[in-house]
Amino acid sequence: MQLGFVSAILPDLNLEEVLRTAAEIGYDCVELMCWPPGKAARRYAGVTHLDVTDFDVEKVHDLCEKYGVFISALGYYPNPLVADEEAAQIYQRHIRRVIEATAALGLERMTTFVGRDHTRSFDDNWPRFLAAWQPIVAYAKEKNVRIGIENCPMSFGEDEWPGGKNLAVSPAIWDRMYTDISDNHFGLNFDPSHFVLQFMDYEKAIRNYADRLVHVHAKDLRIDREELNHHGVFAHPKLWHTPKLPGLGDVDWGRFVAALNDADYRGPVCVEVEDRAYEGSLEDRLRALRMSYAYLRQFIPGSL
Repeated sequence: MQLGFVSAILPDLNLEEVLRTAAEIGYDCVELMCWPPGKAARRYAGVTHLDVTDFDVEKVHDLCEKYGVFISALGYYPNPLVADEEAAQIYQRHIRRVIEATAALGLERMTTFVGRDHTRSFDDNWPRFLAAWQPIVAYAKEKNVRIGIENCPMSFGEDEWPGGKNLAVSPAIWDRMYTDISDNHFGLNFDPSHFVLQFMDYEKAIRNYADRLVHVHAKDLRIDREELNHHGVFAHPKLWHTPKLPGLGDVDWGRFVAALNDADYRGPVCVEVEDRAYEGSLEDRLRALRMSYAYLRQFIPGSL
């Protein structure tokens, strides 16, 4: 396995500065964010470290070689099944562009969300899911790129609870997804913190979906038991949970990495910093990356 980080936490740095930062800390790789240039309302969105519509392949390779850091995946995380069909088409087209850029760079992985119209049930979302994703996966197969779908519920407010904006949150949904779209170019970008949030077994998920693991995120999450006991699980999770750096929450990272090893996963594990305690400044965010590196290196000692 290789230890990396998600570049979304460094929006004020350019590509070379991100790679230099990774090298200085000691990371093996970086998952590069590839949003279309511009701002976005959602936290950690709208970050462009590689503009997939205008980049120099040779220059990117030269920078990676210069700093000894590779790109684990190209990432873009919109809601491609949003109810607004025009917006959904824009997101889906950009996903294809990210797939194209991944192939052009000779990379194996791109990472994203399936999406969801949060006002509709799973069953009502399913026809649009298939209409969107069957051709996208076919295109990824043509380009020999594996798509890693993150399992984040993507629910940020009371009006989005409990539906959220991402279908792919549980093994029950994964089973349905991989029955209807069986190609192995369609897999998971697995994040254990989302299973902690749902009181689910992330070790079992790794065992049962080992062949679908495309990419892995390292984010922790702490359940506030006092607030949970006060509000209950039917209240919005923002009232009783907090995303944390690895080692500061409820994920057992020794058992998590052991499960990845047992599943014969040999790919990237990328720190995703979403801990508000470390977002006050660039230095705070760099401190978060250094702390996460120091903690996780005891489990992932180096590239194999």
